[in-house]
Amino acid sequence: MTNVLSQTPETPGGQAAVPGKVFRSELNPVDFLHRTAYMYPTKIAVVEGERRFSYAQLAERSWRLANALRSAGLRKGDRVATLLFNSSPMLEAHHGVPAAGGILVAVNNRLSSDEIGYILEHSGARFLLLDTELEPLVAPLELPGVTMIRSVNEGGPGDPYEEFLANASPEVPASWLEHEEETISINYTSGTTGRPKGVQYTYRGAYLNALGEVVHAGMGTDSVYLWTLPMFHCNGWCFPWAVTAVAARHVTLKAVDPELVWKLIDEEGVTHYNGAPTVQLMIINHAKAHRLEQPVTVMVAAAPPSPTLFARMRELNFRVVHVYGLTETYGPVTVCPDQPAWRALPLEQYAKLLARQGQGYISSDLVRVVDEQMNDVPQDGETMGEVLMRGNNVMSGYLNDDAATNKAFAGGWFHSGDLAVWHEDGNIELRDRGKDVIISGGENISSIEVEQTIVAHPAVLECAVVGIPHEFWGERPKAFVTLKDGPQPTAEEIIAFCRERLAHYKCPDAIEFGPLPKTSTGKVQKFVLREREWAGRDKRIGAA
Repeated sequence: MTNVLSQTPETPGGQAAVPGKVFRSELNPVDFLHRTAYMYPTKIAVVEGERRFSYAQLAERSWRLANALRSAGLRKGDRVATLLFNSSPMLEAHHGVPAAGGILVAVNNRLSSDEIGYILEHSGARFLLLDTELEPLVAPLELPGVTMIRSVNEGGPGDPYEEFLANASPEVPASWLEHEEETISINYTSGTTGRPKGVQYTYRGAYLNALGEVVHAGMGTDSVYLWTLPMFHCNGWCFPWAVTAVAARHVTLKAVDPELVWKLIDEEGVTHYNGAPTVQLMIINHAKAHRLEQPVTVMVAAAPPSPTLFARMRELNFRVVHVYGLTETYGPVTVCPDQPAWRALPLEQYAKLLARQGQGYISSDLVRVVDEQMNDVPQDGETMGEVLMRGNNVMSGYLNDDAATNKAFAGGWFHSGDLAVWHEDGNIELRDRGKDVIISGGENISSIEVEQTIVAHPAVLECAVVGIPHEFWGERPKAFVTLKDGPQPTAEEIIAFCRERLAHYKCPDAIEFGPLPKTSTGKVQKFVLREREWAGRDKRIGAA
């Protein structure tokens, strides 16, 4: 492979300069680590149990990984997959793999062996960084042509990954990047309606999204970021690069343990963390939960959160930043702006406004809500339409799937499949996934609206609402409810609670108590509930 820098100058940090252009260099999130290690070499970069790495050490380990991969035969564009926990090797992979010229494929470590095998094959992975605790997941797989580099969690003597690094050069590898729109990583969708699709992120998109996260999360050099969000999920919403960009501190967390989260918040001075509503519920309902002396900023996304959740988080002194997005948008693409005027409102009203999905990130375009002809719907807070996105936060396409890419990009916008209303102030508010709207007797019922009403009940932890078949109305809402410890309301009491707050036709006809089926990233799998309720029928929607 020809080194493209052999004919181009380099900056002192090792960055590539575009030939003949003083005014431009290719956007590359690896450059964040170059700069931070140069400016803050002794600053603590990573806290992992008892281990501490400075930014100089994080950079050296990342460069060693890059050089070791090249020595092992990596060519430009080769896929390097990871099956790791949130750990220092995972952080190093986010910097070292692109520094080597490879494409990172961070695999969800909660998938089955079959799903992991499909992703490794579909992505064309040539290398696999593997935590030894996860080795049983790949043991049944035949992986010809894949070089495995095993890692013992939190290092230690005899760790093959540590030996892999130790035998490589610590020097900054010359960049092979030629254009910022090259692919930096491939992230796979959850695959709830078929095989997962490989979503391609660019260097430019990752760079700009990381800076967008810095702005919207309000991070700086004094920030301490706790890794509750899996780094395999949308590259951790680009936070491996965002935290590094401002020389903040990474605190790794192998798995979400609410008690340990509270311990780290108190002992490590955590200032920021991210996660789905399910993660927030685990944390705020834990026995160790207490009001914070200093506010902790929490980005909340995934399933549309309830105002009740946000109200409780505010009571504990969490500063909520509500964001929304998809795998195809590098994670978050919109943010609900916390308007100063809202803070004077009653807590319930404030939380309801904050539960909207807001508008586009500073690094992306504003989103639209459109009808079936792609015309903007009225900004009346009532008319539903599909949410469309465009700009730097949108993927470059699906790997080896032009048909799916063209369909998603129809009309020059990315079609999310999510349904929302558009408010007068320009903010959008999700009402449903297209397939989650319940049509009962010709009336559209938002499952999200019903869910948010039910979780306002003090005994309810979380719930999911789907349409179930009905002979007369076509379909009717049914709620699946998980209760908190303590008083246990009856189904009738939950329904009566809804009827006091919703139009009666929106209220569920039935309540089922128990745990909810979820994806490996904590999202409720409504399709599992829907399939169960509609089993034996040709259609998954009623006729009325």
